[in-house]
Amino acid sequence: MKVIAAYLLAVLGGNTSPSAEDIKDILGSVGAEADDDRIELLLSEVKGKDITELIASGREKLASVPAGGAGGAVAVAAVPSGGGAAAPAAAEAKKEEKVEEKEESDEDMGFSLFD
Repeated sequence: MKVIAAYLLAVLGGNTSPSAEDIKDILGSVGAEADDDRIELLLSEVKGKDITELIASGREKLASVPAGGAGGAVAVAAVPSGGGAAAPAAAEAKKEEKVEEKEESDEDMGFSLFD
């Protein structure tokens, strides 16, 4: 990942075709070690390609990958088919959490840190 980041930094800096030395210089400037094999692999994969087109095609591929937030969507989708009991239980659990937060306030201790 750091090799890709260094390559992109070089491109953002105006170098449309960074070399292995350019990438090593960027990584060295922050104290990171440069792996020659990874640098050569990256440079061989992007050789002759436009970086903006590569990023655009990567975004298209990532659009089909499920993200970590999908768990909530599954639970919501299950509520209508499984019945309405799950939704009030979830709302009740949230209310209980809020009540616990109030119990821990400074007012219950009889003093305030800012008095």
